[in-house]
Amino acid sequence: MIQREFPWGSDKRYNDYSVYFKKRFEGKVQKISLDAGFTCPNRDGSRGVGGCTYCNNKSFSPEYCRLEKNITDQLLSGIGFFSAKYPTMRYLAYFQAYSNTYAPVEILRQSYEEALRHPDVIGLVIATRPDCLSEEVLDLLEDFSKRCYVSIELGVESFKEETLQRINRGHTVQDSIAAIHRIARRGIDNCIHLILGLPGDTDADFISYAETLSGLPVQSIKLHQLQIHKETRMAMEYRKNPAGFNLFEMEQYADLAVRFLEHLSPDIIVQRFVSSAPATMVIAPNWGLKNNEFVAKVEKLLAERDSWQGKLI
Repeated sequence: MIQREFPWGSDKRYNDYSVYFKKRFEGKVQKISLDAGFTCPNRDGSRGVGGCTYCNNKSFSPEYCRLEKNITDQLLSGIGFFSAKYPTMRYLAYFQAYSNTYAPVEILRQSYEEALRHPDVIGLVIATRPDCLSEEVLDLLEDFSKRCYVSIELGVESFKEETLQRINRGHTVQDSIAAIHRIARRGIDNCIHLILGLPGDTDADFISYAETLSGLPVQSIKLHQLQIHKETRMAMEYRKNPAGFNLFEMEQYADLAVRFLEHLSPDIIVQRFVSSAPATMVIAPNWGLKNNEFVAKVEKLLAERDSWQGKLI
């Protein structure tokens, strides 16, 4: 096998988040997921009702994220879990559930400040939507970024208008593109979420999304294969018409991940390849594979094909 040098400074064949993370932070740093009680504009009627058809927040929220606990108590529970094994670990407060910039600015400020009062919390990770980033919210997050680490995780999910409409997303492709540029102009880190396999998206679309991302000021991405989760509108759609969904077999998705990487700018950091909902929440597909096991399959495929991120750009 030919030994290659890659521009991201490691021997991995893609720009791996764990490598970046170790360079960005000294010592061990862990994200602690939080539910601050926010909602979304496609749930409360301002953009729609019912939320995204695929969404069940319980599929990714840890057990300690319970609304009967305030932010401080959730942090203490999460930190307690990790600190027993890693006493010197530091933490990022990960506002994960729903849209965490969808509230009056003063409420947002109070929520973020509460998380940062813990002495071991060194930054904020804010999950939100492209249509929930007013200039006032970006002013607030830019102010926080001057005193601690801040990253905005932006749920884009698809770059196809018909697909966004079909999943009741409530924002447009142009909303996503504009939001990415506006975040970048503030000098705030970003992470873009995409779901591969949504109804209406095709194989050619998936590759075009890599090319679209490569032309935008994107710092990092999280990829998710489509999973049908219990207690969602999509689950009802799937039961009525399973033929309307083209769910990936594990080998298919590993192949797609490699081809996606080949068309993705080497400057973009890859945080995640797959969804990791609890098996009890998943209707299909359920591969019975841990995240690291899937990553190993992608790395094996890249090596077998002598391929790497950005090879076909």
